[in-house]
Amino acid sequence: MKKYLTLFFTFLFFHTNAQTIHAYLEKIRNNPAKLTAFFSQMPKGGDLHHHYSGSVYAESFVDYVITKDYFVHRATLEVRDNLLSEDQEWAKLSTIKKEGQLEDYKARLLQKWSVKDYNGVSFPSDRQFFESFNHFNVASENNIDSGLLEIKKRAVKENVSYIETMLASASCGKTGDLSIRFNPRFQVLQKQNEEQKCQLLLDTLYQELLKKGVISCADNFSEHTVNKLHHSLKMDDESFVMRYQTYTVRILEASDVFKRLLIAFDAASKNPLIVGVNILAPENNDVAMRDYWLHMQMFKYCHKKYPQVKYSMHAGELSLGLVKPEELTWHINAAVRDAGASRIGHGVDMPYETGSYDLMRYMREKGVAIEVNLSSNEFILKVKGDRHPITLYKEFNVPIVISSDDAGVLRTNLTEQYVLLANRYPQFTYEDIKKMVYNSINYSFIKEPSVKQQLLLRLNKDFSRFEQLILNHGN
Repeated sequence: MKKYLTLFFTFLFFHTNAQTIHAYLEKIRNNPAKLTAFFSQMPKGGDLHHHYSGSVYAESFVDYVITKDYFVHRATLEVRDNLLSEDQEWAKLSTIKKEGQLEDYKARLLQKWSVKDYNGVSFPSDRQFFESFNHFNVASENNIDSGLLEIKKRAVKENVSYIETMLASASCGKTGDLSIRFNPRFQVLQKQNEEQKCQLLLDTLYQELLKKGVISCADNFSEHTVNKLHHSLKMDDESFVMRYQTYTVRILEASDVFKRLLIAFDAASKNPLIVGVNILAPENNDVAMRDYWLHMQMFKYCHKKYPQVKYSMHAGELSLGLVKPEELTWHINAAVRDAGASRIGHGVDMPYETGSYDLMRYMREKGVAIEVNLSSNEFILKVKGDRHPITLYKEFNVPIVISSDDAGVLRTNLTEQYVLLANRYPQFTYEDIKKMVYNSINYSFIKEPSVKQQLLLRLNKDFSRFEQLILNHGN
């Protein structure tokens, strides 16, 4: 009897605390400053939809190229680490500094490498976002060490204990002969919707890629990029854990998309630090739209070869007006039902998906989580407020995780995503939000059970401290 009384009073204590904190959250919902203070201190668990290069703030990349004294094109602001052109418009950044123009160039680079000072008029927002990455590639690729450490430091200060970042896509030489042989055949099968023949052709391409040694590329990427970086930088400690996704790029031709996807799956199958696979680049790109069905077939094939590998997919990152209405009806369906994704990134077109109610019930039953990126969806797709399907996912009990996407490019952070959530969607109670935080660990792709368990135990302790802090504040 004593045991049951103890359990009862423990339950009553925590239930009362939760109600008090919920009441405080309701009181401050329309005050962004108070919400920011609240969520800054709240433990946020993991950030599962996170791009390494897009999460480093542009100031760091700009400082890096200045320190390295790279070349900048005075007209286009393109930056290079070496110069192969005799174009007189190229100048070293040290020369720009001597001319007294460095501060002006820094300001212009920040505007080109992020959404800073974007006026919403002079350039399409989706192009502003996606083209930023090409502009700062020279810095992000040459300075990964500092970038990862910056991300970790900011996460710890923000009470984020885990990040699952999309780090890089492994390259593996030229396969031009395979492109010539296979790409036209893939296009024919795609037009005919011939799934069985497509799987057979993918198997033939798989055998050809093995002959070309692509598995060694996976091993090199795993050891010399991921392992070397992770261990040399001491990314994991008592306060923080980082794991990595690798990916393919959906705007390439079919054989190259498959080659990168195969390398990604193989690397993820062998390395406990590489926990998942993804597919990147604008979903509304012409090639990405044309080959979407084909890409789903590729994931389906690789899943059969590597059934233990988990993968999330950028799917439904589309809105009415960005593409034709009929293109909004099937991308999430295909990613979940055909390709077998474990999580979906964005999922904004869900209201337009054919059989959306059944699809969300399926996601709930299969435990397919949705990665919601509020700032990203607002900037790129112009979808926010009641136009965003987050409340629809909630209605159908689809597991939700809140993510930052590309905090550096978007000039935001994970705290701000929770502020937007609480401010815009009063349907989400404190308990709902707390559950999302736990979802970010429970639906992570972490392979080591002990690591996941330690993160959950720490989350328990951190929430206990946080809730006591709020209760003391209320008194």
